[in-house]
Amino acid sequence: MRARAEAVEATRERIARAAIARFLGEPYEAVTVAAVAADAGVSHQTVLNHFGSKEGLFLAAAELFTGDVMRRRRRRAPHDATSAVAVLFEEYEESGDGSVRLAALDERFATVAAVIDAARARHRRWLAEIFADRLPRAQAERRRALAALHAATDVSTWKLLRRDLGLGRRAAQRVMAEMVAAIVRSWPPIAEEEER
Repeated sequence: MRARAEAVEATRERIARAAIARFLGEPYEAVTVAAVAADAGVSHQTVLNHFGSKEGLFLAAAELFTGDVMRRRRRRAPHDATSAVAVLFEEYEESGDGSVRLAALDERFATVAAVIDAARARHRRWLAEIFADRLPRAQAERRRALAALHAATDVSTWKLLRRDLGLGRRAAQRVMAEMVAAIVRSWPPIAEEEER
């Protein structure tokens, strides 16, 4: 019984990983359940049995992908602008183009919009954790600081630097790290802020 449950879970993960590759590598509209099934070495019906629909498959793939990303981010445990940006660039160089392509669809597909919104919220929480000891304490300033950090480190900023402006990886990574460092330096020291 346990072996069967493990086999079912392994099949489910194999299908979801095949879906991740498809959803990041192709336009959302071009991804089919049949293509994912072929990539995973299962039948079309097996995919539907596990996930119900293309939307269900997308949600499961997004959940698995996000879990992988957040585990990698936590393992690296960055502590400053340079190391935080290095973690993000590793991720963006691998999946940034697909992430940007999906983000552009958030107005057309409610399922994609929900996944993108959740990813943005997770990214903000991660930034809040990384810079927790340096963020302004006052709520309004803290929100502005996190918004600035998010804008500087978003995958769309990576795309602007790497794809639109044509910077090499090292140069683009340095620019993003400099933006983050400048944002952090612009905050008043915590002790000074608490005296106000």
